[in-house]
Amino acid sequence: MTKYIFITGGVVSSLGKGIVAASLGRLLRARGFSVTIQKFDPYINVDPGTMSPFQHGEVFVTDDGAETDLDLGHYERFTNTSLHQINNVTSGSVYQTVINKERQGEYLGATVQTIPHITNEIKARIQSCAKKFNPDFLIAEIGGTIGDIESLPFIEAIRQFRAEEGVGNSLSIHVTLLPYLPTSGELKTKPSQHSVYTLRSYGIQPEILVCRTQMEIPKGERDKIALFCSVQKDCVIECKDMDSIYEVPLALEAQNLAGVVLKQLQIEDKKPDISNWEKLVYRIKHPKETLKVAVAGKYTDLNDAYISVVESLKHAALSHECKVEIKWLASEKCLNMNDAHEMLKDVDALVVPGGFGVRGIEGKLNVIRYARENNLPFLGLCLGMQCAVIEYARNVLGLENANSTEFAEGTKYPVIDLMIEQKDVAGYGGTMRLGAYKCHLKEGSKAQKAYGANVVSERHRHRYEFNNEFKTQIEDAGLVICGTSPDGLLAEMVEYPKNDWFVASQFHPEFKSRPEEPHPLFVGLISAAVEQKNKAKQLKIEETAIN
Repeated sequence: MTKYIFITGGVVSSLGKGIVAASLGRLLRARGFSVTIQKFDPYINVDPGTMSPFQHGEVFVTDDGAETDLDLGHYERFTNTSLHQINNVTSGSVYQTVINKERQGEYLGATVQTIPHITNEIKARIQSCAKKFNPDFLIAEIGGTIGDIESLPFIEAIRQFRAEEGVGNSLSIHVTLLPYLPTSGELKTKPSQHSVYTLRSYGIQPEILVCRTQMEIPKGERDKIALFCSVQKDCVIECKDMDSIYEVPLALEAQNLAGVVLKQLQIEDKKPDISNWEKLVYRIKHPKETLKVAVAGKYTDLNDAYISVVESLKHAALSHECKVEIKWLASEKCLNMNDAHEMLKDVDALVVPGGFGVRGIEGKLNVIRYARENNLPFLGLCLGMQCAVIEYARNVLGLENANSTEFAEGTKYPVIDLMIEQKDVAGYGGTMRLGAYKCHLKEGSKAQKAYGANVVSERHRHRYEFNNEFKTQIEDAGLVICGTSPDGLLAEMVEYPKNDWFVASQFHPEFKSRPEEPHPLFVGLISAAVEQKNKAKQLKIEETAIN
Protein backbone atom coordinates (compact mmCIF):
# COMPACT_ATOMS: atom_id res chain seq x y z
CA MET A 1 0.00 0.00 0.00
CA THR A 2 1.33 3.42 -1.02
CA LYS A 3 2.24 5.90 1.72
CA TYR A 4 1.91 9.61 0.94
CA ILE A 5 4.31 12.41 1.88
CA PHE A 6 3.16 16.00 1.28
CA ILE A 7 5.77 18.76 1.19
CA THR A 8 4.82 22.40 1.64
CA GLY A 9 6.90 25.54 2.07
CA GLY A 10 6.58 28.62 4.23
CA VAL A 11 8.04 32.04 5.10
CA VAL A 12 9.52 32.77 1.66
CA SER A 13 9.57 31.26 -1.81
CA SER A 14 12.53 29.47 -3.41
CA LEU A 15 13.38 27.48 -0.28
CA GLY A 16 14.31 24.41 -2.27
CA LYS A 17 11.26 22.21 -1.65
CA GLY A 18 12.04 20.43 -4.90
CA ILE A 19 15.55 19.54 -3.77
CA VAL A 20 14.21 18.36 -0.39
CA ALA A 21 11.62 16.19 -2.17
CA ALA A 22 14.22 14.81 -4.58
CA SER A 23 16.69 14.17 -1.75
CA LEU A 24 14.10 12.35 0.37
CA GLY A 25 13.20 10.28 -2.68
CA ARG A 26 16.85 9.37 -3.10
CA LEU A 27 17.22 8.37 0.56
CA LEU A 28 14.12 6.18 0.47
CA ARG A 29 15.28 4.49 -2.74
CA ALA A 30 18.67 3.93 -1.08
CA ARG A 31 16.76 1.87 1.49
CA GLY A 32 15.17 -0.30 -1.17
CA PHE A 33 11.78 1.45 -1.38
CA SER A 34 10.11 2.44 -4.62
CA VAL A 35 9.30 6.15 -4.97
CA THR A 36 7.56 8.53 -7.33
CA ILE A 37 7.27 12.31 -6.94
CA GLN A 38 4.50 14.67 -8.01
CA LYS A 39 4.70 18.44 -8.42
CA PHE A 40 1.59 20.58 -7.89
CA ASP A 41 1.93 24.11 -9.29
CA PRO A 42 -0.73 26.71 -8.47
CA TYR A 43 -0.47 28.81 -11.66
CA ILE A 44 -3.38 28.90 -14.13
CA ASN A 45 -1.19 28.03 -17.13
CA VAL A 46 -2.01 24.48 -18.22
CA ASP A 47 1.72 23.76 -18.31
CA PRO A 48 4.91 25.84 -18.47
CA GLY A 49 5.36 25.18 -22.19
CA THR A 50 4.31 28.67 -23.28
CA MET A 51 5.84 30.52 -20.32
CA SER A 52 8.91 32.72 -20.67
CA PRO A 53 12.13 31.13 -19.37
CA PHE A 54 12.81 34.43 -17.62
CA GLN A 55 9.69 33.85 -15.50
CA HIS A 56 9.72 30.11 -15.06
CA GLY A 57 13.12 28.78 -16.01
CA GLU A 58 13.60 25.60 -18.01
CA VAL A 59 10.75 23.55 -19.40
CA PHE A 60 11.59 19.92 -18.58
CA VAL A 61 10.25 17.34 -21.05
CA THR A 62 9.35 13.77 -20.07
CA ASP A 63 9.42 10.63 -22.20
CA ASP A 64 5.67 10.82 -22.79
CA GLY A 65 5.94 14.38 -24.09
CA ALA A 66 4.81 16.43 -21.10
CA GLU A 67 6.19 19.96 -20.75
CA THR A 68 6.76 20.21 -17.02
CA ASP A 69 8.29 22.18 -14.19
CA LEU A 70 12.07 22.09 -13.85
CA ASP A 71 11.73 20.37 -10.47
CA LEU A 72 10.86 17.17 -12.35
CA GLY A 73 14.41 17.27 -13.67
CA HIS A 74 15.69 17.24 -10.10
CA TYR A 75 13.34 14.38 -9.24
CA GLU A 76 14.59 12.28 -12.15
CA ARG A 77 18.26 13.05 -11.59
CA PHE A 78 18.19 12.33 -7.84
CA THR A 79 16.02 9.21 -7.95
CA ASN A 80 17.29 7.90 -11.31
CA THR A 81 13.74 7.29 -12.51
CA SER A 82 11.66 8.47 -15.46
CA LEU A 83 8.52 10.44 -14.71
CA HIS A 84 5.42 11.15 -16.77
CA GLN A 85 2.75 13.73 -17.45
CA ILE A 86 0.78 12.67 -14.36
CA ASN A 87 3.76 13.70 -12.20
CA ASN A 88 3.19 17.40 -12.98
CA VAL A 89 -0.14 18.97 -12.06
CA THR A 90 -1.09 22.63 -12.44
CA SER A 91 -4.16 24.58 -11.40
CA GLY A 92 -4.71 25.28 -15.08
CA SER A 93 -4.84 21.60 -16.02
CA VAL A 94 -7.14 20.82 -13.09
CA TYR A 95 -9.57 23.64 -13.91
CA GLN A 96 -9.47 22.75 -17.60
CA THR A 97 -10.47 19.14 -16.83
CA VAL A 98 -13.28 20.21 -14.50
CA ILE A 99 -14.64 22.76 -16.99
CA ASN A 100 -14.54 20.21 -19.81
CA LYS A 101 -16.47 17.75 -17.65
CA GLU A 102 -19.04 20.43 -16.87
CA ARG A 103 -19.47 21.25 -20.58
CA GLN A 104 -19.98 17.55 -21.30
CA GLY A 105 -22.70 17.30 -18.66
CA GLU A 106 -20.79 14.95 -16.34
CA TYR A 107 -21.92 16.82 -13.24
CA LEU A 108 -25.61 16.36 -14.11
CA GLY A 109 -26.47 20.04 -13.81
CA ALA A 110 -24.84 20.57 -10.41
CA THR A 111 -23.27 23.88 -9.48
CA VAL A 112 -19.54 23.39 -10.05
CA GLN A 113 -17.48 24.69 -7.15
CA THR A 114 -13.90 24.71 -5.86
CA ILE A 115 -15.09 22.32 -3.17
CA PRO A 116 -15.78 19.54 -4.02
CA HIS A 117 -15.12 19.54 -7.77
CA ILE A 118 -11.66 21.13 -7.95
CA THR A 119 -10.42 19.39 -4.80
CA ASN A 120 -11.81 16.07 -6.00
CA GLU A 121 -9.93 16.41 -9.28
CA ILE A 122 -6.70 17.14 -7.39
CA LYS A 123 -7.21 14.07 -5.23
CA ALA A 124 -7.93 12.05 -8.38
CA ARG A 125 -4.56 13.13 -9.84
CA ILE A 126 -2.79 11.85 -6.71
CA GLN A 127 -4.65 8.55 -6.90
CA SER A 128 -3.93 8.20 -10.63
CA CYS A 129 -0.21 8.71 -10.06
CA ALA A 130 -0.21 6.13 -7.26
CA LYS A 131 -2.10 3.69 -9.49
CA LYS A 132 0.27 4.19 -12.44
CA PHE A 133 3.50 3.61 -10.51
CA ASN A 134 2.24 1.64 -7.45
CA PRO A 135 5.15 2.99 -5.38
CA ASP A 136 5.90 2.38 -1.74
CA PHE A 137 5.97 6.17 -1.35
CA LEU A 138 4.41 9.00 -3.31
CA ILE A 139 6.00 12.35 -2.49
CA ALA A 140 3.89 15.35 -3.48
CA GLU A 141 5.47 18.81 -3.54
CA ILE A 142 3.04 21.74 -3.36
CA GLY A 143 4.36 24.79 -5.18
CA GLY A 144 4.10 28.28 -3.78
CA THR A 145 4.24 29.49 -0.19
CA ILE A 146 1.76 28.78 2.59
CA GLY A 147 -0.57 31.76 2.80
CA ASP A 148 -0.74 32.25 -0.98
CA ILE A 149 -4.36 32.25 -2.11
CA GLU A 150 -3.46 30.31 -5.27
CA SER A 151 -2.39 27.23 -3.31
CA LEU A 152 -5.50 26.93 -1.12
CA PRO A 153 -7.35 24.36 -3.28
CA PHE A 154 -4.30 22.08 -3.14
CA ILE A 155 -3.96 22.47 0.63
CA GLU A 156 -7.63 21.67 1.14
CA ALA A 157 -7.36 18.66 -1.17
CA ILE A 158 -4.41 17.38 0.86
CA ARG A 159 -6.32 17.87 4.08
CA GLN A 160 -9.21 15.84 2.71
CA PHE A 161 -6.94 13.22 1.19
CA ARG A 162 -5.11 12.64 4.46
CA ALA A 163 -8.39 12.26 6.35
CA GLU A 164 -9.69 9.77 3.78
CA GLU A 165 -6.49 7.70 3.73
CA GLY A 166 -6.55 7.36 7.51
CA VAL A 167 -4.00 7.70 10.29
CA GLY A 168 -0.56 6.33 9.55
CA ASN A 169 -0.83 6.42 5.76
CA SER A 170 0.43 9.94 5.12
CA LEU A 171 2.46 12.71 6.67
CA SER A 172 3.17 16.38 6.13
CA ILE A 173 6.65 17.90 5.83
CA HIS A 174 6.87 21.67 6.03
CA VAL A 175 10.01 23.36 4.66
CA THR A 176 10.64 26.66 6.37
CA LEU A 177 13.30 29.31 6.89
CA LEU A 178 15.22 30.29 10.02
CA PRO A 179 16.59 33.76 9.19
CA TYR A 180 19.81 34.86 10.85
CA LEU A 181 20.13 38.41 12.17
CA PRO A 182 23.82 39.38 12.37
CA THR A 183 23.12 42.34 14.65
CA SER A 184 21.72 40.08 17.37
CA GLY A 185 23.66 36.98 16.39
CA GLU A 186 20.46 34.90 16.48
CA LEU A 187 18.50 32.51 14.36
CA LYS A 188 14.89 33.69 14.50
CA THR A 189 12.17 31.06 14.92
CA LYS A 190 9.10 33.31 14.84
CA PRO A 191 8.62 33.25 11.02
CA SER A 192 8.57 29.45 11.09
CA GLN A 193 6.11 29.44 13.98
CA HIS A 194 3.78 31.77 12.09
CA SER A 195 4.12 29.68 8.92
CA VAL A 196 3.17 26.49 10.79
CA TYR A 197 0.30 28.36 12.47
CA THR A 198 -1.04 29.31 9.04
CA LEU A 199 -0.77 25.72 7.82
CA ARG A 200 -2.57 24.50 10.94
CA SER A 201 -5.32 27.04 10.33
CA TYR A 202 -6.00 25.19 7.06
CA GLY A 203 -6.37 21.93 8.94
CA ILE A 204 -2.90 20.42 8.47
CA GLN A 205 -0.48 19.79 11.32
CA PRO A 206 2.96 19.01 9.92
CA GLU A 207 4.74 16.03 11.46
CA ILE A 208 8.20 17.11 10.29
CA LEU A 209 9.86 20.50 9.82
CA VAL A 210 12.85 20.91 7.48
CA CYS A 211 14.51 24.16 8.51
CA ARG A 212 16.63 26.00 5.95
CA THR A 213 19.43 27.79 7.75
CA GLN A 214 22.84 29.33 7.27
CA MET A 215 24.26 27.62 10.32
CA GLU A 216 23.76 24.86 12.85
CA ILE A 217 20.58 25.23 14.89
CA PRO A 218 21.35 25.47 18.63
CA LYS A 219 19.54 22.99 20.90
CA GLY A 220 17.56 25.76 22.55
CA GLU A 221 16.12 26.92 19.22
CA ARG A 222 15.40 23.33 18.17
CA ASP A 223 13.48 22.76 21.39
CA LYS A 224 11.58 26.03 20.95
CA ILE A 225 10.58 25.14 17.38
CA ALA A 226 9.41 21.69 18.45
CA LEU A 227 7.40 23.06 21.37
CA PHE A 228 5.65 25.92 19.59
CA CYS A 229 5.12 24.08 16.31
CA SER A 230 3.84 20.90 18.05
CA VAL A 231 6.32 18.48 16.51
CA GLN A 232 8.63 15.97 18.15
CA LYS A 233 12.19 17.16 18.77
CA ASP A 234 13.72 14.61 16.41
CA CYS A 235 11.34 15.88 13.70
CA VAL A 236 13.06 19.27 13.53
CA ILE A 237 15.47 18.67 10.64
CA GLU A 238 18.31 21.05 9.93
CA CYS A 239 19.12 21.80 6.29
CA LYS A 240 22.09 24.15 6.02
CA ASP A 241 23.07 25.95 2.82
CA MET A 242 25.31 23.77 0.65
CA ASP A 243 27.82 24.49 -2.09
CA SER A 244 26.25 21.79 -4.26
CA ILE A 245 22.68 20.48 -4.41
CA TYR A 246 24.14 16.97 -4.53
CA GLU A 247 25.33 17.40 -0.93
CA VAL A 248 21.76 17.80 0.33
CA PRO A 249 20.83 14.07 0.46
CA LEU A 250 23.88 13.36 2.61
CA ALA A 251 23.14 16.33 4.87
CA LEU A 252 19.54 15.17 5.33
CA GLU A 253 20.71 11.62 5.94
CA ALA A 254 23.00 12.93 8.67
CA GLN A 255 19.87 14.51 10.20
CA ASN A 256 18.05 11.15 9.80
CA LEU A 257 15.20 12.60 7.72
CA ALA A 258 14.31 9.31 6.03
CA GLY A 259 14.52 7.46 9.36
CA VAL A 260 12.16 9.98 10.98
CA VAL A 261 9.73 9.67 8.05
CA LEU A 262 9.67 5.88 8.38
CA LYS A 263 9.24 6.12 12.15
CA GLN A 264 6.28 8.47 11.73
CA LEU A 265 4.69 6.05 9.28
CA GLN A 266 5.49 3.06 11.52
CA ILE A 267 7.70 1.40 8.94
CA GLU A 268 10.89 -0.36 9.92
CA ASP A 269 13.98 1.52 8.82
CA LYS A 270 16.56 -0.14 6.60
CA LYS A 271 20.27 0.51 6.25
CA PRO A 272 20.72 2.77 3.25
CA ASP A 273 23.26 2.18 0.51
CA ILE A 274 24.52 5.67 -0.25
CA SER A 275 28.13 4.77 -1.00
CA ASN A 276 27.90 5.77 -4.67
CA TRP A 277 26.39 9.11 -3.74
CA GLU A 278 29.15 9.68 -1.18
CA LYS A 279 31.75 8.98 -3.89
CA LEU A 280 29.93 11.42 -6.16
CA VAL A 281 30.03 14.19 -3.58
CA TYR A 282 33.70 13.45 -2.86
CA ARG A 283 34.52 13.97 -6.55
CA ILE A 284 32.55 17.22 -6.50
CA LYS A 285 34.57 18.50 -3.57
CA HIS A 286 37.96 17.25 -4.81
CA PRO A 287 38.22 17.93 -8.55
CA LYS A 288 41.56 17.30 -10.25
CA GLU A 289 40.93 19.76 -13.04
CA THR A 290 38.71 22.72 -13.95
CA LEU A 291 37.23 23.11 -17.39
CA LYS A 292 35.73 26.35 -18.65
CA VAL A 293 32.70 25.71 -20.84
CA ALA A 294 30.88 28.48 -22.68
CA VAL A 295 27.09 28.29 -22.94
CA ALA A 296 25.81 30.65 -25.65
CA GLY A 297 22.12 31.42 -25.34
CA LYS A 298 19.52 34.18 -25.12
CA TYR A 299 18.36 33.53 -21.53
CA THR A 300 21.76 33.68 -19.84
CA ASP A 301 20.58 36.19 -17.23
CA LEU A 302 18.60 33.35 -15.63
CA ASN A 303 20.71 30.24 -15.15
CA ASP A 304 17.62 28.14 -14.37
CA ALA A 305 16.64 28.53 -18.05
CA TYR A 306 19.40 26.03 -18.88
CA ILE A 307 19.55 24.08 -15.62
CA SER A 308 19.54 20.60 -17.20
CA VAL A 309 22.36 21.63 -19.55
CA VAL A 310 24.44 22.89 -16.63
CA GLU A 311 23.80 19.76 -14.57
CA SER A 312 24.62 17.52 -17.54
CA LEU A 313 27.96 19.29 -17.94
CA LYS A 314 28.64 18.75 -14.24
CA HIS A 315 27.78 15.04 -14.53
CA ALA A 316 30.09 14.57 -17.50
CA ALA A 317 32.91 16.49 -15.84
CA LEU A 318 32.63 14.35 -12.72
CA SER A 319 33.20 11.26 -14.83
CA HIS A 320 36.65 12.76 -15.51
CA GLU A 321 37.09 13.95 -11.90
CA CYS A 322 36.80 17.52 -13.13
CA LYS A 323 34.59 20.46 -12.31
CA VAL A 324 32.99 22.83 -14.78
CA GLU A 325 33.16 26.59 -14.72
CA ILE A 326 30.34 27.98 -16.86
CA LYS A 327 31.02 31.06 -18.96
CA TRP A 328 27.65 32.52 -19.90
CA LEU A 329 27.57 34.16 -23.33
CA ALA A 330 24.64 36.37 -24.31
CA SER A 331 24.54 35.40 -27.98
CA GLU A 332 22.95 38.69 -29.13
CA LYS A 333 26.18 40.45 -28.05
CA CYS A 334 28.35 38.35 -30.36
CA LEU A 335 27.95 40.55 -33.42
CA ASN A 336 30.94 39.41 -35.46
CA MET A 337 33.83 36.94 -35.55
CA ASN A 338 36.09 39.24 -33.53
CA ASP A 339 33.49 39.11 -30.74
CA ALA A 340 33.38 35.33 -31.05
CA HIS A 341 37.15 35.12 -30.73
CA GLU A 342 37.22 37.34 -27.64
CA MET A 343 34.40 35.39 -26.00
CA LEU A 344 35.80 31.94 -26.72
CA LYS A 345 39.58 32.32 -26.67
CA ASP A 346 39.83 31.22 -23.02
CA VAL A 347 37.26 28.37 -22.97
CA ASP A 348 37.71 24.63 -23.33
CA ALA A 349 34.37 23.80 -24.95
CA LEU A 350 31.17 25.35 -26.28
CA VAL A 351 27.50 24.42 -25.88
CA VAL A 352 24.71 26.08 -27.85
CA PRO A 353 21.42 25.07 -26.21
CA GLY A 354 17.85 25.10 -27.46
CA GLY A 355 15.48 28.02 -27.70
CA PHE A 356 13.01 29.83 -29.90
CA GLY A 357 12.88 33.12 -31.76
CA VAL A 358 15.30 35.13 -33.87
CA ARG A 359 16.97 37.12 -31.07
CA GLY A 360 20.64 36.15 -30.74
CA ILE A 361 20.68 33.78 -33.73
CA GLU A 362 23.46 35.55 -35.63
CA GLY A 363 25.60 35.48 -32.50
CA LYS A 364 25.06 31.73 -32.18
CA LEU A 365 26.13 31.29 -35.80
CA ASN A 366 29.31 33.24 -35.10
CA VAL A 367 30.36 31.20 -32.06
CA ILE A 368 29.57 27.94 -33.86
CA ARG A 369 31.68 29.03 -36.81
CA TYR A 370 34.54 29.86 -34.46
CA ALA A 371 34.26 26.41 -32.84
CA ARG A 372 34.24 24.64 -36.21
CA GLU A 373 37.16 26.59 -37.65
CA ASN A 374 39.28 26.36 -34.48
CA ASN A 375 38.54 22.77 -33.45
CA LEU A 376 36.90 23.90 -30.21
CA PRO A 377 34.84 20.98 -28.79
CA PHE A 378 31.21 21.82 -29.55
CA LEU A 379 27.81 20.38 -28.66
CA GLY A 380 24.63 21.78 -30.21
CA LEU A 381 21.22 21.04 -28.71
CA CYS A 382 17.99 21.35 -30.74
CA LEU A 383 18.25 24.95 -31.97
CA GLY A 384 22.00 24.49 -31.53
CA MET A 385 21.93 21.78 -34.22
CA GLN A 386 19.78 23.91 -36.51
CA CYS A 387 22.24 26.79 -36.14
CA ALA A 388 25.16 24.45 -36.90
CA VAL A 389 23.48 23.47 -40.18
CA ILE A 390 22.74 27.11 -41.08
CA GLU A 391 26.32 28.14 -40.32
CA TYR A 392 27.72 25.32 -42.45
CA ALA A 393 25.41 26.10 -45.33
CA ARG A 394 26.42 29.76 -45.33
CA ASN A 395 30.14 29.52 -44.76
CA VAL A 396 31.13 26.20 -46.35
CA LEU A 397 28.53 25.64 -49.07
CA GLY A 398 28.39 29.36 -49.88
CA LEU A 399 24.59 29.52 -49.69
CA GLU A 400 24.39 33.21 -48.87
CA ASN A 401 21.87 34.07 -46.14
CA ALA A 402 20.80 30.45 -45.72
CA ASN A 403 18.42 30.31 -42.80
CA SER A 404 15.53 28.70 -41.00
CA THR A 405 12.00 29.64 -42.03
CA GLU A 406 11.42 30.33 -38.33
CA PHE A 407 13.66 33.39 -38.65
CA ALA A 408 13.32 34.27 -42.35
CA GLU A 409 10.17 32.85 -43.88
CA GLY A 410 11.12 33.85 -47.42
CA THR A 411 14.77 32.75 -47.32
CA LYS A 412 16.18 31.53 -50.63
CA TYR A 413 17.92 28.63 -48.87
CA PRO A 414 15.62 27.22 -46.14
CA VAL A 415 18.03 24.60 -44.81
CA ILE A 416 15.82 24.40 -41.70
CA ASP A 417 12.07 24.33 -42.24
CA LEU A 418 8.81 23.81 -40.38
CA MET A 419 7.98 20.12 -39.97
CA ILE A 420 5.26 18.95 -42.36
CA GLU A 421 3.00 17.80 -39.52
CA GLN A 422 3.36 21.25 -37.91
CA LYS A 423 2.15 23.28 -40.89
CA ASP A 424 -1.56 23.04 -39.98
CA VAL A 425 -1.10 23.26 -36.21
CA ALA A 426 -3.14 25.98 -34.53
CA GLY A 427 -2.16 27.14 -31.05
CA TYR A 428 1.07 26.66 -29.19
CA GLY A 429 0.57 24.82 -25.91
CA GLY A 430 1.60 21.17 -26.18
CA THR A 431 1.57 21.18 -29.99
CA MET A 432 5.28 20.69 -30.79
CA ARG A 433 7.01 17.40 -31.51
CA LEU A 434 7.39 16.33 -27.90
CA GLY A 435 8.76 13.38 -25.97
CA ALA A 436 10.87 10.32 -26.70
CA TYR A 437 11.61 9.10 -30.23
CA LYS A 438 14.15 6.60 -31.51
CA CYS A 439 17.27 7.68 -33.35
CA HIS A 440 19.35 5.40 -35.59
CA LEU A 441 23.07 6.20 -35.46
CA LYS A 442 25.52 5.93 -38.34
CA GLU A 443 28.00 3.12 -37.85
CA GLY A 444 31.46 4.40 -36.99
CA SER A 445 30.33 7.96 -36.30
CA LYS A 446 31.56 9.82 -33.24
CA ALA A 447 27.99 9.82 -31.92
CA GLN A 448 27.64 6.06 -32.36
CA LYS A 449 30.94 5.43 -30.63
CA ALA A 450 29.97 7.74 -27.76
CA TYR A 451 26.68 5.94 -27.16
CA GLY A 452 28.09 2.47 -27.78
CA ALA A 453 24.78 1.65 -29.45
CA ASN A 454 23.18 1.82 -32.88
CA VAL A 455 19.70 2.87 -31.75
CA VAL A 456 18.90 5.28 -28.91
CA SER A 457 15.80 6.97 -27.52
CA GLU A 458 15.90 10.69 -26.79
CA ARG A 459 13.46 13.45 -25.86
CA HIS A 460 12.39 16.18 -28.26
CA ARG A 461 10.83 19.65 -28.18
CA HIS A 462 10.77 21.35 -31.57
CA ARG A 463 8.70 22.45 -34.58
CA TYR A 464 11.45 22.86 -37.17
CA GLU A 465 13.72 20.30 -38.77
CA PHE A 466 16.57 19.82 -41.22
CA ASN A 467 15.33 20.31 -44.79
CA ASN A 468 16.17 17.12 -46.71
CA GLU A 469 16.28 19.06 -50.00
CA PHE A 470 19.75 20.11 -48.90
CA LYS A 471 20.88 16.72 -47.60
CA THR A 472 23.13 15.79 -50.53
CA GLN A 473 24.77 19.23 -50.70
CA ILE A 474 25.43 19.30 -46.96
CA GLU A 475 26.89 15.80 -46.76
CA ASP A 476 28.97 16.19 -49.93
CA ALA A 477 30.49 19.26 -48.29
CA GLY A 478 31.59 17.25 -45.26
CA LEU A 479 28.92 17.70 -42.57
CA VAL A 480 27.74 14.18 -41.72
CA ILE A 481 24.15 13.35 -40.83
CA CYS A 482 25.06 10.77 -38.21
CA GLY A 483 21.61 10.15 -36.71
CA THR A 484 18.18 9.81 -38.27
CA SER A 485 14.65 8.82 -37.36
CA PRO A 486 13.90 5.11 -37.96
CA ASP A 487 12.35 5.93 -41.37
CA GLY A 488 15.43 7.93 -42.34
CA LEU A 489 13.40 11.07 -43.09
CA LEU A 490 14.36 13.24 -40.12
CA ALA A 491 17.94 14.28 -39.46
CA GLU A 492 18.38 13.80 -35.73
CA MET A 493 22.13 14.41 -35.46
CA VAL A 494 24.98 15.98 -37.40
CA GLU A 495 28.72 15.96 -36.84
CA TYR A 496 31.83 17.41 -38.43
CA PRO A 497 34.31 14.51 -38.38
CA LYS A 498 37.40 16.65 -39.06
CA ASN A 499 37.14 18.13 -35.54
CA ASP A 500 37.81 16.33 -32.27
CA TRP A 501 34.19 16.85 -31.21
CA PHE A 502 31.69 18.81 -33.24
CA VAL A 503 28.35 17.10 -32.65
CA ALA A 504 24.81 18.43 -32.57
CA SER A 505 21.42 16.86 -31.95
CA GLN A 506 17.84 17.84 -32.78
CA PHE A 507 16.80 16.26 -29.48
CA HIS A 508 17.59 17.30 -25.91
CA PRO A 509 20.09 14.85 -24.34
CA GLU A 510 20.29 17.04 -21.22
CA PHE A 511 16.92 15.68 -20.06
CA LYS A 512 18.31 12.16 -19.65
CA SER A 513 21.63 12.83 -17.92
CA ARG A 514 22.03 11.58 -14.35
CA PRO A 515 24.78 12.27 -11.78
CA GLU A 516 25.70 8.61 -11.69
CA GLU A 517 24.96 8.04 -15.40
CA PRO A 518 26.24 11.07 -17.35
CA HIS A 519 24.91 11.42 -20.86
CA PRO A 520 27.25 10.07 -23.57
CA LEU A 521 27.11 13.23 -25.70
CA PHE A 522 28.13 15.45 -22.81
CA VAL A 523 30.82 12.93 -21.86
CA GLY A 524 32.06 13.09 -25.46
CA LEU A 525 32.27 16.88 -25.27
CA ILE A 526 34.12 16.87 -21.93
CA SER A 527 36.41 14.02 -23.01
CA ALA A 528 37.49 15.99 -26.08
CA ALA A 529 38.08 19.09 -23.96
CA VAL A 530 40.14 17.15 -21.40
CA GLU A 531 42.20 15.49 -24.12
CA GLN A 532 42.94 18.80 -25.81
CA LYS A 533 43.90 20.38 -22.51
CA ASN A 534 46.22 17.50 -21.64
CA LYS A 535 47.86 17.69 -25.07
CA ALA A 536 48.43 21.42 -24.60
CA LYS A 537 50.01 20.80 -21.18
CA GLN A 538 52.27 18.10 -22.58
CA LEU A 539 53.33 20.31 -25.47
CA LYS A 540 54.18 23.11 -23.05
CA ILE A 541 56.27 20.70 -20.94
CA GLU A 542 58.14 19.54 -24.04
CA GLU A 543 58.76 23.12 -25.18
CA THR A 544 60.04 24.06 -21.72
CA ALA A 545 62.38 21.07 -21.72
CA ILE A 546 63.78 22.05 -25.15
CA ASN A 547 64.38 25.64 -24.09
